[in-house]
Amino acid sequence: MKDPYNILGIMPSASDDEVNSAYRNLIRQFSDDNEKISELTAAYDEIMNARRGNGGGNGFSEVRRLLGDGNYNDAAALLENIDDKTAEWYFLNGSVCYARGWLNDAFANFEQACKMEPYNQEYNSALRHMQDSKGGYMRGDPNARGFGYDQGSGVRCGVCDICNGLICADCCCECMGGDFIPCC
Repeated sequence: MKDPYNILGIMPSASDDEVNSAYRNLIRQFSDDNEKISELTAAYDEIMNARRGNGGGNGFSEVRRLLGDGNYNDAAALLENIDDKTAEWYFLNGSVCYARGWLNDAFANFEQACKMEPYNQEYNSALRHMQDSKGGYMRGDPNARGFGYDQGSGVRCGVCDICNGLICADCCCECMGGDFIPCC
């Protein structure tokens, strides 16, 4: 990647406010060019991650690693210990909530991240995904698991599991002289 400061047209000595302002102005200017927006976002993220010390100072890279490993409890614990609630904090907290199935909480966190950094494609993509899949009822209660979860293991059941259950019920009915599914 080219120098991220050159991509945003700013000097390395620019303040965070100047970086944000330059990024927003360029995003507006190139709003129809997805490739340019991706380049601008990557440059902005690189600058901001370096300034935040994303190699260890705030723990966000470790939270991302834990999320990638499926270790949601440790990721949530790390986030709880971070006082600076940046847009990235809300995005990562939303990712933890989403992974746990707490969809209302995930949606609220993704929404807050997008309000704080409205041109971040990663945050907007997560929020858009939630909006597109929000077809009515969304779970968000951390103490309850709803339809679609195996209560014992916490594993999501799929459509195949439902079909297999129906086929099994049909076989049991037929063994007893009934017919649960007439076409089979």
